[in-house]
Amino acid sequence: MTAAPSFADVRAAADRIHAEAVRTPLLPVTLPSGGLAFVKCENLQRTGSFKFRGAFNRLSMIPPEARAAGVVACSSGNHAQGVAEAARILGMPATIVMPKDAPATKVRRTRGFGAEVVLYDRHTEDREAIANAIAARTGATFVHPFDDAGVIAGQGTIGLEIAEDCAQRGLKPDAVLVCTSGGGLVAGIATALAELSPETAVHTVEPAGFDDYARSLAAGERLRNASLGGSVCDALMSNVPGAISFSVGTRRLSPGVVVTDDEALAAVAFAARELKLVVEPGGAVALAALLSGKVETAGRIVVAVLSGGNVDDAMLARALALTAPDA
Repeated sequence: MTAAPSFADVRAAADRIHAEAVRTPLLPVTLPSGGLAFVKCENLQRTGSFKFRGAFNRLSMIPPEARAAGVVACSSGNHAQGVAEAARILGMPATIVMPKDAPATKVRRTRGFGAEVVLYDRHTEDREAIANAIAARTGATFVHPFDDAGVIAGQGTIGLEIAEDCAQRGLKPDAVLVCTSGGGLVAGIATALAELSPETAVHTVEPAGFDDYARSLAAGERLRNASLGGSVCDALMSNVPGAISFSVGTRRLSPGVVVTDDEALAAVAFAARELKLVVEPGGAVALAALLSGKVETAGRIVVAVLSGGNVDDAMLARALALTAPDA
């Protein structure tokens, strides 16, 4: 699955996943600045993140005769859970390569969905090499977390829903903010919106120090991050944009936005206190861009995608303590 998906591919993905994926709500949010925005609540998606969409679409495309060999994937946790659950539904064995420092809740939930978990050291080992070796040995299909057209098309169904739900309100979004790591989500959303709402600007949002996508868009070439770890946004630490997603991004994305870890944690706390939503730091960076004033909202319709809610209790407590009203 190496070519960029088309809008027709996104529509086909919507047909494949509609019986299993949740159509998540688009909720209005009154910002502290007084502006009005919307959040697309993929933290309420099956397995707790948007990743289920792409995983189920891609696994559904595997020919029936190849399914018995199973699937293998590499992920810090959200793609892991999406693939594990999609494989369970489709009756396929799954092996997931996960970093040793992945949040415990993500490792536990991945195993709970029935997958075998293989742990690796993100600082000294290559997760894709490990996953590809497993695939070569077992005959399993390797499902990349973001650089796969079937995965990207599945994530693009979020863009379909944003456009449709805004249209039902008589609105056209001026901008959509998307939590970004390797870029599968933002590429899929941009592909859908290019057809349904071409005037909408689509922005990547990344944590500081892991802003390879923003820097790559500015430079016109794929650039790497210096570090492989160290942010609270564990879901957003891919060190280089995917080749397929970047081919979409260079044509369809507006300049990227960067937020700090503290801004991400503040967004986690805001979501919990004000929206009554549980969101992980990596899934909250788009909301953080709104709350920190890094995107203009006055007189505009802006949508932030809450991409995941798989947060450890300790991290949620840290966010709430950092932003306690009397702090």
